[in-house]
Amino acid sequence: MSLDGGIRTCDSLGMTSEPLLLTRRDPVRNMARFYLLAIEPDLFQGTALTRNWGRIGTKGRFLIELFGSRQEAERRFAALARSKVKRGYLRRPEAS
Repeated sequence: MSLDGGIRTCDSLGMTSEPLLLTRRDPVRNMARFYLLAIEPDLFQGTALTRNWGRIGTKGRFLIELFGSRQEAERRFAALARSKVKRGYLRRPEAS
């Protein structure tokens, strides 16, 4: 499974409607990981934060968190993005 399928990243950790793809690579440790965050509407007038993470080249794990408002989901999105960047994940450059 390729992660190149038209996913664009945010220019900053500010909120957009685009998914945020972060990657972490360390050839010495044989590490190649991805972390994908997206905010989407749910079926009940709320907002869902979807998270997908794992080793690059796999489907990885998937989690959906439900929120009553978009602002709550955006706060969680930003907190998770900051946490991953602190751990060495980098924003993927936009595909040409």
